[in-house]
Amino acid sequence: MPHALTPEIGARFAALALGHVTREYPNKPGHVLAGPKDARTPAALHPVFHGSYDWHSCVHGYWLLARVLRRFPDGAQAGAIRTRFDAQLVPDKVAGECAYFAAPTARGYERPYGWAWLLKLADELARLPERRWAEALAPLTAMIADRVRDFLPVAPYPVRVGTHFNTAFALRLAADYAEGAGDAALSDLLLRTAERWYGADADCPAWGEPGGDDFLSSALIEAECLRRLLPPDTFRPWFDRFLPDLAAGRPATLFRPASVTDRSDGKIAHLDGLNLSRAWCFRALAAALDPDDPRRPPLRAAAEAHLEAGLPHVTGDYMGEHWLATFALLALEA
Repeated sequence: MPHALTPEIGARFAALALGHVTREYPNKPGHVLAGPKDARTPAALHPVFHGSYDWHSCVHGYWLLARVLRRFPDGAQAGAIRTRFDAQLVPDKVAGECAYFAAPTARGYERPYGWAWLLKLADELARLPERRWAEALAPLTAMIADRVRDFLPVAPYPVRVGTHFNTAFALRLAADYAEGAGDAALSDLLLRTAERWYGADADCPAWGEPGGDDFLSSALIEAECLRRLLPPDTFRPWFDRFLPDLAAGRPATLFRPASVTDRSDGKIAHLDGLNLSRAWCFRALAAALDPDDPRRPPLRAAAEAHLEAGLPHVTGDYMGEHWLATFALLALEA
């Protein structure tokens, strides 16, 4: 049977996230100091998102909690999630996050990965019946959405790496926020940017994959980005050109799960995330094809193989535990 999200798995993932979204140390701040006064602790810098080793992982840890709560509102961790949100997603703490982003040194802070996850979190909170959390986050949401609007028109080229700077991943997540918020102008900007950056791509060799610290497939996340943004009748001929040999299992490197040699090494541990994010993309892309499309069986089989490789390692070492469940959830729900 294909892997699927169950209440038991949701509760396990939520318990894991609850254990680290307010865990302040160890911490990798990515913080620019303009002077001695900027040398502050993670919680002083980020009143809400100071856990989970780094800012972006904390944001998507909260997304995981919101998603599990929406899927299983009476689940085993639902009460604990609501309690955590009531303590953290409050106006005064969000104001502290806004103050951080308002500093001149923070212009490019967490661009684009953290920005995209903040918008994804805002979209998920907006879908919950408890409106107070989305309303509390709204000032930061508006600030980050404005940064996306300002940045994309002046960004001349995409970034195709398999790590946080990948622009296709950011567009993909931002698309969910724009649609959920009914922001047609932002949706159009995301679409036009994707077409400008990726529309002419064809015959992708995926020759550089996987890199030694990738958690995204540059090829597959680009395809998933275009699947999300383009109308189906436009996406399918683009997809045919971009990866023309998928039915034959090529490029072969995309179909082989990555090997992880040291899960205590934060960079090498990224490769567990690569297996999970590939599974997410394989599943989503397969679902976009016609039922009799010969690409569907190999894409689905690849998704399951990558899940088999990645799911057992969501826990085990904090270098993976502080973030991998998020990508497991994306894959299980694709």
